[in-house]
Amino acid sequence: MTPTDRLDMTGRVEALRHKLAEEGLDGYVVPRFDEHQSEYCAPHDCRLAYLTGFTGSAGVAIVMRDKAAIFVDGRYQVQVRDEVDLGTFTVEHFYDAPLKDWLAKNIDEGQRIGFNAMLLPSTWDQDCGRAVESAGGSWVATPGDLVDAIWPDQPEKPLGSIMAFGRQYSGESVADKKRRIVELVAAQGADFLVEAQPDNISWLLNVRGRDVAFNPMPHSFLILDKDGRTEWLVDHRKLPNDLSDLELDEVAIAEPARLLERVAAFAEGRTALVDPGFAPSAVVHAARDSGGEIKLTRSPITLAKMEKNDIELQGFRDCHQQDGAAWVRFLAWLDRYGRTRESQGMPVSELEAEERILTYRRDSRLFVEPSFRTISASAGNAAMCHYNATIETNTPITSADVYLLDSGGQYLTGTTDATRTTALGSISPEIRRAYTAVLKGLISMLTLKFPTGTCGHQIDAFARRPLWDLGLDYDHGTGHGVGHFLSVHEQPQRFDKRVNEIALRPGMVTTIEPGYYRAGKYGIRLENQVEVVAAGDGFMAFKSLTLVPLDLRLANIELLSSSERRWLDAYHDEVRSALSPLLGRDDMEWLQRMCTPCRDAI
Repeated sequence: MTPTDRLDMTGRVEALRHKLAEEGLDGYVVPRFDEHQSEYCAPHDCRLAYLTGFTGSAGVAIVMRDKAAIFVDGRYQVQVRDEVDLGTFTVEHFYDAPLKDWLAKNIDEGQRIGFNAMLLPSTWDQDCGRAVESAGGSWVATPGDLVDAIWPDQPEKPLGSIMAFGRQYSGESVADKKRRIVELVAAQGADFLVEAQPDNISWLLNVRGRDVAFNPMPHSFLILDKDGRTEWLVDHRKLPNDLSDLELDEVAIAEPARLLERVAAFAEGRTALVDPGFAPSAVVHAARDSGGEIKLTRSPITLAKMEKNDIELQGFRDCHQQDGAAWVRFLAWLDRYGRTRESQGMPVSELEAEERILTYRRDSRLFVEPSFRTISASAGNAAMCHYNATIETNTPITSADVYLLDSGGQYLTGTTDATRTTALGSISPEIRRAYTAVLKGLISMLTLKFPTGTCGHQIDAFARRPLWDLGLDYDHGTGHGVGHFLSVHEQPQRFDKRVNEIALRPGMVTTIEPGYYRAGKYGIRLENQVEVVAAGDGFMAFKSLTLVPLDLRLANIELLSSSERRWLDAYHDEVRSALSPLLGRDDMEWLQRMCTPCRDAI
């Protein structure tokens, strides 16, 4: 952050403090969330970035009249210190020292802490409210957003166009999906569901949209009654003039601004089902204030959506073949020209590499857009797990350092996400040691058989064990769910040290992505997307969807067991066979070399 940037951010924090004084508040919570508790936000909703300068996808700040703190997880511990004025904000860990604990320790009796109830889910509202009140303070929902009030040039809300997502891609009609969800709502003892998650609504109504980059879904809300009555609260300007392609025969449309009013109308004397982690706490307050009861539980749409049907799974397989071809063309190009360009004094840059893989993906007629901003990271930039190159940070990819590329695509048939680490020159023994451990962790997961009922946290350590043996670890999860032409980070299943109570089931699609990072020096990550499959006798396994060779030139092959080598050879045979129809001669020759059997790579 430049001195000018720091001055600008300091001025914004001071403006917010003036607003606190006007409102009779002593502090204000500024989350990264929008009204849908999304990971990716439209420019209109990037309040945390506007106030602090932090551009990561997860975080929250608390601004008091005399101090301030920002909370980020392990992915952003390096990045936040580059982007935020550390003279204004202390940096706290999102999970190890969460906001609720900070509030309990730092609030004085009688202080009033404000928050926007449309931006905090019920879990946060309850936990933070209890913490403030236990310290003798008051937890106050403000009528509007205080950051909006000090943001003079705040962008408008997005108005991306909505399109139908045909059954040839979705595999199931809206009517059939609604019947399934209504049964689940009734089984929970609720009368209606309030849904705020754009990906859930898009899945249910077989629509897609363009409100936020990388996320092909419209911002909207939905109310689904147990009698099948459905209200879709969506800005009508996003809808096409001809609605005949949309399956909206029994769906009433209302404006999103009417959400709380409509919740109140549905709730009187009835029970609302609300997801406590992914719906605005304002919804809960509106239902209770109108005499309704609340059932706080995970959305049944989330649970139905996580198990892909046969059409969706085939779509994933198809788009990964297209994506794998783009990856191989990119890696072959970098390997072929990277050293030459460096010798000519014009090395390939991070931004050029990011654009190059996008160019290759665009050759597929099914490609729509990237599934997230590509992480194209050389040298020390790769130590920031969610680094994005800018003109200021754009680092050359040279033979002196390793290069990490984490990239994915949104295709009409599915969503991809993969990571590979490579190098144009020789690497140090330290890096080879770490790369080999990360590779062993990936193989450990990809070859694992596990019993029915297993949850993600119960097998997370299989990916970490080779690193732990070296006294190393990584401060992020090992994998996340992936949506079907929806969010690249999909709830609820994941692999993590933290408990995740969702049992893995056939039809789920997830990533597996162990890594290792040394701040300021290098980063290593290897990631494959997989589907969960039945393995017989009450066991399950992972089947790799990703079709991208693993760079064995960075590994110590002699440290791999015979079973690990057999898996690598079989995987590379599969990659070569699947991609050969899509590649030209030069790229196919490169792939053949990268898929050399392990016995010949030593």
